[in-house]
Amino acid sequence: MEMVLTETQTAITLTQTAAQKLGVILDQKGVKATHALRVFVKGGGCGGMQYGMTFDDNIQESDEVYTQHGMRVVVDPTSMFYINGASIDYIDNLMGGGFHIENPNATSSCGCGSSFRTANSPAGAAGGGCGH
Repeated sequence: MEMVLTETQTAITLTQTAAQKLGVILDQKGVKATHALRVFVKGGGCGGMQYGMTFDDNIQESDEVYTQHGMRVVVDPTSMFYINGASIDYIDNLMGGGFHIENPNATSSCGCGSSFRTANSPAGAAGGGCGH
């Protein structure tokens, strides 16, 4: 079931800038009407866990699906456990552009910004070297 979040609900917040950039990318790929942004967490990276984002049209029944700024966002329950309340923004500066995730659950993060550790990270989820 898809829901539209209000400002007071927590999940993953997508800024308008990020949603616009993602919309441009989806338009370029020609799949805007059929795909959603899937945000997920997987083991690895120098912080123990890594963020991931992809476009997906295979929505599972257990996924949380909601819309922000016209962009459908999909998160599986396990990933939501680690990134609930996070925000995704698109930053464009002199060093180049990229998506930035601000995760209030992260107790530490890697300098590359794509991996992190939470208080709930599995024991032994030691990270490797930063590959960025």
